[in-house]
Amino acid sequence: MSQRLPKNPAFDFRKYQPFAFAPKLNDRTWPDKQITQAPIWASVDLRDGNQALIDPMNIEQKLKFFKLLVDIGFKEIEIGFPSAAQVEFDFTRRLIEDNLVPDDVTLQVLVQAREHLIDRTFEALQGAKRAIVHVYNSTSKVQRDKVYQLDKEQIKQIAINGATMLKDKAKNYPDTEWVFQYSPESFSQTETDYAVEVCDAVCEVWQPWLGQAVILNLPATVEASTPNVYADQVEYFCRHLKHRKDVIISLHTHNDRGCAVAASELGLMAGADRIEGTLLGNGERTGNMDILVMAMNLYTQGIDPKLDFSQVSEVVQIVSECNNLPVHPRHPYVGELVFTAFSGSHQDAIKKSLDYNEKHQETDNHWDVAYLPIDPSHIGRGYQDVVRINSQSGKGGAAYILQRHYGFDLPRWTQIDFARVVQAQAETLARELKTEELLDIFTNAYLSQDTFHLSDYTISNRGGEVTFQGQVASPEQVFEVIGQGNGALSAFIDGLVKATGRQIHVTNYAEHAIDRVMRTDNKTGNQTNAAAAAYIQLAVDGQIYSGIGTCNSTVSAMLKGALSALAQAW
Repeated sequence: MSQRLPKNPAFDFRKYQPFAFAPKLNDRTWPDKQITQAPIWASVDLRDGNQALIDPMNIEQKLKFFKLLVDIGFKEIEIGFPSAAQVEFDFTRRLIEDNLVPDDVTLQVLVQAREHLIDRTFEALQGAKRAIVHVYNSTSKVQRDKVYQLDKEQIKQIAINGATMLKDKAKNYPDTEWVFQYSPESFSQTETDYAVEVCDAVCEVWQPWLGQAVILNLPATVEASTPNVYADQVEYFCRHLKHRKDVIISLHTHNDRGCAVAASELGLMAGADRIEGTLLGNGERTGNMDILVMAMNLYTQGIDPKLDFSQVSEVVQIVSECNNLPVHPRHPYVGELVFTAFSGSHQDAIKKSLDYNEKHQETDNHWDVAYLPIDPSHIGRGYQDVVRINSQSGKGGAAYILQRHYGFDLPRWTQIDFARVVQAQAETLARELKTEELLDIFTNAYLSQDTFHLSDYTISNRGGEVTFQGQVASPEQVFEVIGQGNGALSAFIDGLVKATGRQIHVTNYAEHAIDRVMRTDNKTGNQTNAAAAAYIQLAVDGQIYSGIGTCNSTVSAMLKGALSALAQAW
């Protein structure tokens, strides 16, 4: 009998309080909105993501990552915190001095509202064509009360001072087009009306209505509520900001509750214009909002995400190498197993959906497949791992693999029979079966029977009556097979009944052409293929058996299939 783990007395839910910063918004409009276009995307992989790494990226890794971001299509890239470390400063200078920034890409950097840090930041950006300087200070109640021990007016003054310093310093670098960005850090845990008050004060300094480009970024620095509450905060902020039409509203969500993508999506519906995040969600604690996931979510709705993830495996490889972090096999869209079905019912539904699509591709070219939200080939993934076989798999999975890889289109009754064989083998091995192993099991079960061998035979047709005459050899004896029927198969079965004394009749039959190579012999390099496959189900003395035959001749395949079924009854 199992013993329960001892209870940890510190696990006490009474230590926590319900979220206290939801604005009163009884007439919210965002639930009725739909996302119809991609937001402005801003990657923060090289700053926020980099700061969360055990081993931060070196300059060469950052250069490689920067090129990837440009290739994907990001137009705004936060490259670092130049005043925080020499490597951050040097990387910024490398991009600018080596002319590595495309004309349509804007660099973004982060800085605290402190004069010497702001000085260092502008020094790092000297010579940039266009740059976003992102200044921030925390406005949340917990930080005001416990970290800074300052009141609301004092915290607001920090923001005003930072905005003023940015405006003044930028005048010293007139050759650069400056964009100012301000974040009330921990916006998610700030009274929303106070966040509006602080941002209004910052706008009074920057005066965006006179042409200064301004971004107001609303971070869920710590995700502390359900996504709908964050959306309420965003809608309230957009409604009450004095100069909403003159600024860009940006969102920067974290994943502490596992809802960062949902929060950003709802926040976009609530009025935001811009989204900050990282590829694969790397970031502090449980991570930043995963831009790849959110972009692909738009893609599944028929919306151009404006980012190119058509070769997602290469993206994942570079991100993993630079971050030195593994990717979970169930990570949305990119994990090793996300397009894989082990469940039998799932496999059957996928197979039938794909078969239907192939037959109707001329009249319906939209993707709609059970259990596959997107076509793996659209992002550079293959079909080889869509269905994988273990003891939980059913008839559809094994049939799908044999059809996709080897050209065998098993009829339903053969699928049922083969599924039993596959499940028994998977249970014996207690592991997943590889594709090659599945073919071996199939071959051993149906195609490699050595009980019966068909010698030379003749088939004649006189007046509609077909006569079969030939020999079938078993290890014990040779049968003279002579029979009549209305076709080659019925004549062959009639001859087998006479020769063996067994009660035999055909209960199901199917055939098709095979248009692909079954396998290549590793030793000789010779390819094994066949022009036709025939599936025969026989009732032998009242018991049902399934057999399969392959050959260049349809008739020979049919006869071999009958012997394959008979061998199982012998």
